[in-house]
Amino acid sequence: MNIYIFTMMAVFIFFNIVFVIAQSKKNNGLIDIAWGSGFVVLAITSYLISPIWTIRSAIVTTLVTLWGLRLAYHLFKRNWNKKEDYRYVAMRERWTEAGKNIYLTAYFKVYMSQMILLFIISIPIFIVNFSVQKGFGILDFLGLLIWIIGYFFEVTGDAQLKEFISKRENKGKLMKSGLWKYTRHPNYFGEATMWWGIFIIVFSVGGFFPTIISPAVITYLLLFVSGVPLLEKKYKDHPEWPEYSRKTSKFVPMPPKE
Repeated sequence: MNIYIFTMMAVFIFFNIVFVIAQSKKNNGLIDIAWGSGFVVLAITSYLISPIWTIRSAIVTTLVTLWGLRLAYHLFKRNWNKKEDYRYVAMRERWTEAGKNIYLTAYFKVYMSQMILLFIISIPIFIVNFSVQKGFGILDFLGLLIWIIGYFFEVTGDAQLKEFISKRENKGKLMKSGLWKYTRHPNYFGEATMWWGIFIIVFSVGGFFPTIISPAVITYLLLFVSGVPLLEKKYKDHPEWPEYSRKTSKFVPMPPKE
């Protein structure tokens, strides 16, 4: 069987297992946990079945695994035993009102669509894991450094927000300290930055196209579709939001405005 097809089948099976679990718990929000895990399944599978292992492919697979497992664990702790996220509740209500089969609609519009998106974003992983080109040069080190910066922003941003929310005195307040003082979305900035780092590492063997599709798509989604817009819409009526949004950079970390 073609190694690309074998890898994609492994991810397809994984998403179907997640779908069954989510329906049993009546919670389509569990797809958020599967997002990072799906990349891990793809990265490890493609690496293990590759005809040749290189330092570059081992590093990229490790980076993707570190990111994916941490994100999945973070969301698992937060979402596993909670009610379905409001986004998916709204979807379910719209499908019910339209007379659609909520299970089939969720399967294709939530699970299969995210799986296809995952395949698109994973183009650099496929390229590097099935490449026979060896070595590790300046561009690779630069990409690794950028990835580390992104990982720091995502992990630290999530940790700071978790600690802030855990304190009773912060109930109803906005997180405005730590990394959140310099960007309104340090975790999203970090995630995009990590994929730009992987792009630079894989550029050595994959070239500009189609490698750049991955970070371009994830950055676009975070900035204009599923990340930043949803959260900013959620907090736009918060009394602290006008001042915070005026002073704090939307995405790229910058010194706060006075």
